[in-house]
Amino acid sequence: MRVLLVGGGGREHAIGEVLVRSGAELYVVSNHKNPGLARLAKGYGLAKETDVGKVLEYAEKFGVDMAFIGSEAPLEKGIVDTLEENGVPAVGPSREAAKLETDKAFARAFMEHNKIPGRKVFRVFTDVTEMRSWIDDFGKPVVVKPIGLTGGKGVKVVGYQLNDNEEAKAYAEELIRRDGRVLIEERTDGVEFTFQVFSDGKHVVPIPLTQDYPHAYENDEGPITGGMGSYSCPNGLLPFVTKEDYERALETLKATVEATRREGTPYKGILYGQFMLSRDGPVLIEYNARFGDPEAINVLPLLKTSLLEIAEGIVDGNLRKAEFESKATVVKYLAPRGYPANPVKGVKVEVNEKAVEETGARLYYASIDESFNLLGSRAIAVLGIAESLEDAERIAESAVPHIRGELFYRRDVGTGESVGKRIKLMKELGREFEPNPC
Repeated sequence: MRVLLVGGGGREHAIGEVLVRSGAELYVVSNHKNPGLARLAKGYGLAKETDVGKVLEYAEKFGVDMAFIGSEAPLEKGIVDTLEENGVPAVGPSREAAKLETDKAFARAFMEHNKIPGRKVFRVFTDVTEMRSWIDDFGKPVVVKPIGLTGGKGVKVVGYQLNDNEEAKAYAEELIRRDGRVLIEERTDGVEFTFQVFSDGKHVVPIPLTQDYPHAYENDEGPITGGMGSYSCPNGLLPFVTKEDYERALETLKATVEATRREGTPYKGILYGQFMLSRDGPVLIEYNARFGDPEAINVLPLLKTSLLEIAEGIVDGNLRKAEFESKATVVKYLAPRGYPANPVKGVKVEVNEKAVEETGARLYYASIDESFNLLGSRAIAVLGIAESLEDAERIAESAVPHIRGELFYRRDVGTGESVGKRIKLMKELGREFEPNPC
């Protein structure tokens, strides 16, 4: 089967690799030519991923049987609707269903209307005076969010203190003046985790949990980025997530898919719930309408079921199962120096692929061109897979010295110390549990 993959990041490199392993004949359209995908693909088209008309042209030129949408921006443009109207079934939600990610105000109202578990207090404001008054009256910590896509950036968490709430108000006012509206939510304290599922509009098939490291610098410091790394555990849980927590989060995602079906906009593709595990259980922070990046790199190489069969099940409405190897994984992303605010660009990176392979790690290329020049975002991911988290982290770490250039990364991703901090935080919040082995 000929499959068109839309996107050229590390996530898409992982998707493409597993599609080819499943027997697909791969074709790619992306903003730049990803060197890893270029080796896998039978044909490669260069175009903006949001240029839906151009993507359709390539789909027709390559004569593909199906498309797989990697990133969120083309979903917002209705790429799935356009492809399917022209006879190309696609793995990804329609423009309307993708609003769960592309319109945060819509997503909160959707949860409220459908009584989806894991929701929280929110308000959308278009008036600065009204917004300022509400924050004062609310009297609790708040989160200020832009309504639309932010690429993992743009959210501010503000600790409210009496007579000291000007930071929240100032940022919210900035967003109202820029975008016309702003979303303000109650802040939820805890530890975040990622729960991804496959959905065909009716059935929901879970994927192992992951936890990413969204801060740019070690010890969870610095600006929020697209994610500097992530890890997963052999049992599909996380050390601080109990089976009960898992089931409650899964129920949130199942209820979401059921509500989209009931409302006539069935959700087909990958649904990603970003949860905060609070003292009282999992709370949904936000939906994403596609695989996470880096989280896709953790889970897809563990997939025992054919991804091509899963993709066919999603578009045909007969999705059944997805089995994964019971192993731990650690992903570490190398990014250009200065990322995310002022990243180095156009500088060549040297990668000793043979030496990396000898460590047992795997490479996934992202924001880097065919000549191995940095393009400004996260450039290369290394993946370690092993029976334990400790060994997976060691494998990933051992690959890094074989990649040279104007790069930096977080050494603490997936380490016992960093995971221990998360377990400690949950216990400090008053949750009693025995940590799961990883």
